[in-house]
Amino acid sequence: RRLPPPPLLPVPVPVPVPVPVLVLVLALAGPALGQGLGQTRFICTSVPLDGDVCAASALGSGSAEELKGTVLQLRETVLQQKETIMNQKETIRELTAKLGRCESQSVLELPGEAKGRKGFAKNTMGDLSRPPAAETLSQLGQTLQSLKTRLENLEQFSRMNSSSQTNNLKDILQNKIDDLEKQVLSRVNSLEEGKLSPRNESEERGKIESTLTSLHQRISDLEKGQKDNRPPDRFQLTFPLRTNYMYAKVKKSLPEMYAFSICMWIKSNASPGMGTPFSYAVPGQANELVLIEWGNNPMEILINDKVAKLPFVINDGKWHHICVTWTTRDGVWEAYQDGTQTGNGENLAPYHPIKPQGVLVLGQEQDTLGGGFDATQAFVGELAHFNVWDRKLSPGEVYGLATCSSKALAGNVIAWAEANIDIYGGATKWTFEACRQLN
Repeated sequence: RRLPPPPLLPVPVPVPVPVPVLVLVLALAGPALGQGLGQTRFICTSVPLDGDVCAASALGSGSAEELKGTVLQLRETVLQQKETIMNQKETIRELTAKLGRCESQSVLELPGEAKGRKGFAKNTMGDLSRPPAAETLSQLGQTLQSLKTRLENLEQFSRMNSSSQTNNLKDILQNKIDDLEKQVLSRVNSLEEGKLSPRNESEERGKIESTLTSLHQRISDLEKGQKDNRPPDRFQLTFPLRTNYMYAKVKKSLPEMYAFSICMWIKSNASPGMGTPFSYAVPGQANELVLIEWGNNPMEILINDKVAKLPFVINDGKWHHICVTWTTRDGVWEAYQDGTQTGNGENLAPYHPIKPQGVLVLGQEQDTLGGGFDATQAFVGELAHFNVWDRKLSPGEVYGLATCSSKALAGNVIAWAEANIDIYGGATKWTFEACRQLN
C-alpha cells in the first residue's frame, strides 16, 4: 500500500531588514528593575544590514575596555554640564544682588540724573569705588571749580571790555558761587557727623543741583555774548582730564609739505608727561606728524615714525610759546621756547614730504586714522594759537609770535580761528589773550 505524500509545509522567506539594528546592552539595571544595583547605563552598537545580530551582540559585550572608555567620557560630559549650570546659577545670583543694590540706590537719585552727565559716569553694576555721598560731593566740587574758572575768564573779558553791567553780573555770580561752596562745606560736615537722613540728603542735594543748573545757564549766556564780541582767534582749548574722548579736530587737512613751522601757546602742569598736544595721521601711517610728551620721556616730535627729542621745559603750570620748524632736505629741525631757540638737529625723516589728506587732532594721539585714542597719551592742559606754515619761519618771526608783535603772522596752512576747530567730549573753548601774562 502506497503511503500518501507528506503535507507541504510553508517555507520561511527571509525579509530584508530595511535599517541597521541597534543592539542595546544593559550594563547595569537601574532602581526601576532592581534594588541597589546603581544607575542604568545603555551601550549602543551599530549592526550593518547583512551583519549577524548575535555576533554583534557578542562583540559589543566583549569590548569591555571600549565600553568603559565610553561610559567614563559620558560621565565626564555630564559632570562638566553640571558644573556649568552651577556657575550660571551663581552668576545669576550675583547679578540679581547687584541689581537690587542699584535699584535701592536709584531711590536717592534725582530724576534728571538718570540721563547722566559727561565726566560723571557711574558704575551701574554697584561696584562703587566710593560711597555715593562722597561721589556726589566730588562731583559738586568739580562743577563748582569749573564754574569758578569760567567766571575768571569772564572777569578777564570784563577787564578788556569794561562796563558796569558786566561787573555787576560778575559780582552776582561770584556771590552765588561763594554761597554754594558754603552749602557744600556744611553738607560735608553734616555727612561726617551723620546728621543727614537719606530723605533730607536727597532734598538738599536737589536744591544745590537746581542752583548749579541756574548758575551754569547764566554763565553760558554770558559766554555766548562774550563770544559774539571777541575776535575769532582769541580763544583757548582746555582739556581738564586725561581721557580718551576729549579732543578737538581741525576741519582742514594738511597739504603735501616739504617744510613746516608749527607754533602754539601751551600751558600744563600734568605729570608724568603732558600728553599729546597734536597728532596728524594719514592713511597707512598714524604717526605722520606728532608732538608728544609721554610718561617720564622728554617731549618728542615724530615724522613718519622717526623721532627727535625736543629740549622743552614747559609743564610748570605757566603759559609758554613753542615752535618747531623742519625741512625735508637733510631733515633739519629747530625748536624754540618763548622766542628763543633751545635746540636743533638734522636727519629727522630726511627727504620725506608730509603727506596730504590726513586728519589733524588736538589733544589726542591717533593709533588709527581719526581715532584709536589712548587716555595715557592724552593732553592735559590748555592750548591756544595753534598755527601751521608750509615753510621754515625765521628766528625773528618766531620771536615776534612769542612777544605778541603786532606784525605777527597767522599760519598760511592752518590759522587759529574758532570756525576751523570742532571740539568733542567735553573739551571747552574760553576767551584767551595770548600776551596778558607778559604784561
